[in-house]
Amino acid sequence: MKNPNRKIFRFCAVGLLAWLVAGFAPQRYPVIYMIGDSTMADKPIDHEKPERGWGQMLPGYLDARIVVDNHAMNGRSSRSFLDEGRWTPILEKLKPGDYVFIQFGHNDQKVNTKRYAAADGLYRENLKKYIDETRAKGGIPVLFTSIARRHFDEAGKLIDTHTGYTEAVFAVGKEMNVPVIDLNKATTDMILSVPQEESKKFFMWIEKETNPSIPNGREDNTHLNVYGGRVVAGMAADSIARRLPDLAPFVRKYDFVVARDGSGDFMTVQEAIDAVPDMRKGNRTTVYIRNGIYKEKLVLPASKQNVTFLGEDPEKTVLCYDDYASKKNRFGEAIGTSGSASFYVYGDGFVAENITFRNTAGPVGQAVAIFTEGDRLAFRNCRFLGFQDTLYTHGDKSRQYYKDCYIEGTVDFIFGWSTAVFDGCTIHAKRSGGYLTAASTSKDTKYGYVFLGCKLTADEGVENVYLGRPWRPYAKTVFIGCEMDGFIAPAGWHNWGKTSNEKTAYYAEYGNTGPGAAIGKRVKWDHILTAKEAAQYTVENVLSGPDGWQPLNDEFRPKDR
Repeated sequence: MKNPNRKIFRFCAVGLLAWLVAGFAPQRYPVIYMIGDSTMADKPIDHEKPERGWGQMLPGYLDARIVVDNHAMNGRSSRSFLDEGRWTPILEKLKPGDYVFIQFGHNDQKVNTKRYAAADGLYRENLKKYIDETRAKGGIPVLFTSIARRHFDEAGKLIDTHTGYTEAVFAVGKEMNVPVIDLNKATTDMILSVPQEESKKFFMWIEKETNPSIPNGREDNTHLNVYGGRVVAGMAADSIARRLPDLAPFVRKYDFVVARDGSGDFMTVQEAIDAVPDMRKGNRTTVYIRNGIYKEKLVLPASKQNVTFLGEDPEKTVLCYDDYASKKNRFGEAIGTSGSASFYVYGDGFVAENITFRNTAGPVGQAVAIFTEGDRLAFRNCRFLGFQDTLYTHGDKSRQYYKDCYIEGTVDFIFGWSTAVFDGCTIHAKRSGGYLTAASTSKDTKYGYVFLGCKLTADEGVENVYLGRPWRPYAKTVFIGCEMDGFIAPAGWHNWGKTSNEKTAYYAEYGNTGPGAAIGKRVKWDHILTAKEAAQYTVENVLSGPDGWQPLNDEFRPKDR
């Protein structure tokens, strides 16, 4: 006899499987496709070329999960973009929920050309075609009016050169219930916000012999430079946040954007650092660094305070250099451990998220990835890559917080004077017989290094690695609730060849797990904390200091617009 419950069971199993697949399927975020003319288009950046389309700069105002696929092209109109077949491949890629940003008009005005489309005729019909075909694919069309030209009459009045076309965009938007973002008005206000002569700063006005890519100079009142492109993209982002509720959560406010592809304010990180106002104590300056390998020897001076670096992807946003201690300077002198750093952080209040800090010199002795001197420093989801002496926590009075970070090296690769909490981090050893830490805590400093809930891992075959050794006599290092693989040396700690260090250094453990956490063969001068003693090692207790600093509050969150 057939089991009557078999069919029900099969139905439930299929339903459960479908639910699980749906639950674990990666979330898809909308793609923004852009179609338009040169004022929106991506521009080449080789040879220091300064021209930018505002669409090229828009990604600098959006969360990295939103892809901007810019198909705008120099010299195109709503008509020629269709005639040349540029619309078809976009339609083929378009998926439900994707956006199409449409901005034509500059070239539709050109009478007696193959680009001409009358404002009250073909231009409107072309906009409707883009809208209908976008909606047919489940996409979301958005209309943009053309940006204003910097065209003044003899009396100094700004002339609207898009008469008829701006009105046509609004008419089509109203008729077809499509959002309209009025960049014509926004850029008109932008031009009029400063004196007439000063308004050149937004456009391609280049003096002779000031730019190698344009040796003869240029006087252009239509096309935007880097600064103008960023300003217009920012205004577009403001309008997107107001008019497009589904995109609003992805709009971000960054003070500066660094991008190797030219879509930011700067193409190097040091340029962005230099642009940060000195002694800006009351406000935070946020620098968004888009994916790329930035090989620069960086310095954040003490005058640059409360600076945030936000990377696009922790594995693809890489700040690196290749100095090492025995390398000679111009005078033939070894630059030393401190001189080898790829990045020097002297400014108080520095925050970094989603960035790799790396020294690429290789296994050549001391080669520091980052040298941290400032106070109230915080790092989240960052990677610190190197070999010997990777992370130099140099500041004696510095408090530092590392959350969900990855730190690797061979010998003493976390070292220095600072008080630092490593919260949920991965500490990875790359060579046998090394030391994870080499604290040099000052005698009067209450805490040194505190590792909370970290995971200690190693390359295959690595063994006999010590938790730490005292670079200075009063080194303090504590591991609490950490998972330790079997590569940890059974003794746990090393006295750096000085028995006197055993009386002054403070090394302690509590509640660690894994084969490397066994305490049976630990050195006698290791401290095994009680639950009460371990409870004092909270982020708040260790780092608050006299000013009550609380790094867990909100410092990592990018500013919404």
